[in-house]
Amino acid sequence: MMKKKEISALYMQQFASIFACPICSSSMSIIELTSIVCEKNHTFDIAKQGYVNFLTRPVQSEYDKELFEARKIVIHSGLYEPLHKMIRVIIGKKEGPKILDTGCGEGSHLAHILKDVNEAVGVGIDIAKEGILTAAKSYSNMIWCVGDLAKSPFSEESFDIILNILSPANYTEFTRLLKPDGLLIKVVPKSGYLKEIRNLFYNGAYSNEQTVDRFKENFEQIDTYELSYKVPLHESLIQPLLRMTPLTWNKIDADKEVQFPEISIDLDILVGRQN
Repeated sequence: MMKKKEISALYMQQFASIFACPICSSSMSIIELTSIVCEKNHTFDIAKQGYVNFLTRPVQSEYDKELFEARKIVIHSGLYEPLHKMIRVIIGKKEGPKILDTGCGEGSHLAHILKDVNEAVGVGIDIAKEGILTAAKSYSNMIWCVGDLAKSPFSEESFDIILNILSPANYTEFTRLLKPDGLLIKVVPKSGYLKEIRNLFYNGAYSNEQTVDRFKENFEQIDTYELSYKVPLHESLIQPLLRMTPLTWNKIDADKEVQFPEISIDLDILVGRQN
């Protein structure tokens, strides 16, 4: 019986052309189902869980295992299913699209989005090793990479679609990685996003105006979809939701009981092409 590492390596081998060395930018290949190696012999081993760490320097992430496990619980609850459904509609019926999720975390958004997309090739990258480790353990037949978008391990014009869901953007790299007719789908919070939590810890409303303006400066905005809804919140989801959002970092009193009968999702989905 093949090990997870070997199964993942065989899957990566089918799409080896998407990889480029983050050190020297040369093309790469999978060697002996154990490593990804470039033409200049820079080598990145495939971990036993099936992911590859392409970081070229140590990185300290604020995101830990507990956060990613909490995020997985919340996403699996269906809280974001309307978002996943809308993104599937935007992707459309294109056969076999190569889709990169940047800042993918533990991979649950990408896995849920792709479950009804025909023969899609899903690739997730995140700088947090704990997130990618959780993704690789949880979701097969996808490519999971620990990496820095500033030195990403992918070749030019490799992707039909780039997802950037509630995560910082690197527009220079998005432009390099997208095919000429490719789409960037960026999800940004609006003022009502998780407002029940925000109202507990912050004064004043949040605005995404600067984020949207920066998107427009870098990409031609061809569509905007607004998505706003409330979801009854089961008591078992309150603590995972509080753990997963940066809104509560360094603000939660462990002895304080927090209750939300419902939670608000309020998002803009920006769809763009290269200028």
